Amino acid sequence: MAGPVGKAKIEILDKARHDRAGFRCGVVELDGYLHRQAAQDQERRAAVVYVATYAAPEVAGYYTLSQFTLELTDLPEGIVKRLARYPLVPTTLIGRLAVAEQWQGRGLGRDLLFDALWRALGQSRFIASAGVVVDAKDAQAASFYRKYGFAAVLGTERRLFLAMRTVEGMF
Repeated sequence: MAGPVGKAKIEILDKARHDRAGFRCGVVELDGYLHRQAAQDQERRAAVVYVATYAAPEVAGYYTLSQFTLELTDLPEGIVKRLARYPLVPTTLIGRLAVAEQWQGRGLGRDLLFDALWRALGQSRFIASAGVVVDAKDAQAASFYRKYGFAAVLGTERRLFLAMRTVEGMF
């Protein structure tokens, strides 16, 4: 499924074709994940890693998607009213999202987010997902997600949720 992105090509990570070692976003944890863990997570089906390239094999950015559950009681009442009353809520997790330093400030982060939301929405038609969850790494990242409608899960500052109905309205 193609998403609504600009000039970057976004595709599933191929460890033989994409230069993971050259990626630097300025956050050691996010760099290290792509360098050492991403291919393993993909092979073990813990996450699917999507990379953005302008000129392969250089990775300009990446994000991961996987299934996730939240407890219904962790969501704000306004959201709960619109969901089925099961104790666990199926969601899609954007586990990581990062943009290489040389591409920061050019809208690639937004494009990666919208590609992830587009894919999550498409898959929610086949595998139930009531929304998208992110665990923002810091206050700046949380602010980025809040710009697009994500709201804090109760009792947390950086775990954020966006209802799939809202995602659907974005497209």
